[in-house]
Amino acid sequence: MSFWNLMEYAAWGLSAVFGLYIVIDWLKTDATYDEEVLTSSREGELEAMVEERHG
Repeated sequence: MSFWNLMEYAAWGLSAVFGLYIVIDWLKTDATYDEEVLTSSREGELEAMVEERHG
């Protein structure tokens, strides 16, 4: 087996590990925080305050 085939398998393996990590983190975050907190926009509130001061 050539070096590049091994690198390809390693890349696919890392991709699977990262994908699994993303799914686990998503489920943990979803279980930890309320939907209202996850859909709120703190940045949007800050932008609105800045616009009020300038406008």
